[in-house]
Amino acid sequence: MTPPASEAPTPKPLLSIVVTIVEGGLTLRRLLEAIQRQEAAPLTEVLVAFDASIADVGLLAVDFPGVRFLPMGEVATHRSPDHPAGQHELFDRRRAFALKAAGGALVAILEDRAPPRPDWAARMVRLHGDPFAVIGGAIESAAADALGWALYVCDFDRYGLPFESGPREWISDVNICYKRSALEATRHLWTDRYHEPAVHWALAAAGETLYLSNEPVVDHRRSPQGIWNAVRERFAWGRLFGYIRAKQMSPLRRLALTLLGPVIPLRLLVRYARTQRRRGEGARFLRTAPLIGLLLIAWSAGEVGGYLTRRP
Repeated sequence: MTPPASEAPTPKPLLSIVVTIVEGGLTLRRLLEAIQRQEAAPLTEVLVAFDASIADVGLLAVDFPGVRFLPMGEVATHRSPDHPAGQHELFDRRRAFALKAAGGALVAILEDRAPPRPDWAARMVRLHGDPFAVIGGAIESAAADALGWALYVCDFDRYGLPFESGPREWISDVNICYKRSALEATRHLWTDRYHEPAVHWALAAAGETLYLSNEPVVDHRRSPQGIWNAVRERFAWGRLFGYIRAKQMSPLRRLALTLLGPVIPLRLLVRYARTQRRRGEGARFLRTAPLIGLLLIAWSAGEVGGYLTRRP
């Protein structure tokens, strides 16, 4: 007997998209509109977790009735939400909260500053026909200013087009999709805070492949910010990375990386120069090299601090 239409079970989505709120406001609206414009997309649910510090996000439900807005209430952080470390903690906790509510067989994460191109969902789902547990996509720059582009290079140099798809040591949670089995296998690592490196290192240790594809593309753009705020952010986020990494290594390895700390900015600067020259951005890189160098020094100082203190 077929139940009445009102009692018919709601079909489960194939794809869940967890949205990480970093800037909110018009940036978040732009992302949600890009998700709505996906072509040939499967049955999809979109989850947006928000805490009391950005309570006005809930007002967007009027304009986006198909999106699941998940209020978290007050969320305590170790540092003030005005501090970059406190901000990153909120990003991590919002992601974890939404991940626990996701019901799709595939679970993706997108950042509000990086709207996907119209074919993103269809390409990501097709790629998951292969046995890879987690697939990351390309991250292109839509930076409107020199500092924004310098930050893009520091964060996403390895993910800019063109590149050849294949297994990688690193993929980014700005553009990523997991098979549910892989996500559930690492649930103990992200139940409170989602840390991309910890989750991916655990999957790699279990024999899973981290696959980077040049097909599903997002375009990343930050709102303009001052250089001092950018330096503070780099230091705080570098320290968080060093802390996460330090938990996975021996004291001897931590000591070696600490001693290498002063060399890291120069090595990265040379690597970025080669990459951007290959992409035809050599002149732009030269113009912004002083900014990139300053940001790399701030990150490396924070990373070394994370190794030494083992505190985020």
